[in-house]
Amino acid sequence: MKSTEGRRAVRSAAAGRRTEILRIAMETFATRGYHNASLAEIAERAGLTQAGVLHHFRSKTALLSGVLALRDESDIERLGVERPRGLAFLDHLVETARQNAEREGIVRLYAVLSAESVTDGHPAQSYFRERYRGLREMVTEALVEAAELGELRDGFDVESVASTIIAVMDGLQVQWLLEPAAVDMAEATRRAVDALLATLKSC
Repeated sequence: MKSTEGRRAVRSAAAGRRTEILRIAMETFATRGYHNASLAEIAERAGLTQAGVLHHFRSKTALLSGVLALRDESDIERLGVERPRGLAFLDHLVETARQNAEREGIVRLYAVLSAESVTDGHPAQSYFRERYRGLREMVTEALVEAAELGELRDGFDVESVASTIIAVMDGLQVQWLLEPAAVDMAEATRRAVDALLATLKSC
């Protein structure tokens, strides 16, 4: 019978192996896209057989879900326990753009999979639909708070403004991935958000 320490060591090793597989899968999906990436390639890069990968993740779709969950954990860690209120949340988005310039792999994964997800039957379609819905809700709430705090005027279409801000950030990510030296994501995001908000402030 295994000791408690022995069982903990086994669980720790298994968790470490799962994380390693997820990071390799993240890089592979970001480079090749979900459909073009193969379990065989991911297994080879992890030093495992396909059966070894499937021991930790029952299918390629489950592996994708694990990769997306790992990405979300990173975002949650950066946001903290409680998101900033009002325009401070938009400042947080600008800082997110700055931090994203230091994590190219995650940005590429997001850009590749979000674009792929619009195709019929893509396993990440529901994930990205819900993610965009959640992002719109958070930015919308922050804009409503800004109006309540007197930072912005009332009476504008908050949902449309929220969608525009998200579109600016996603579009800048694609430009940056294609030509990093030509695009300062944080500075461009700051300029775009400031220009948009200037039209929404009280006279």
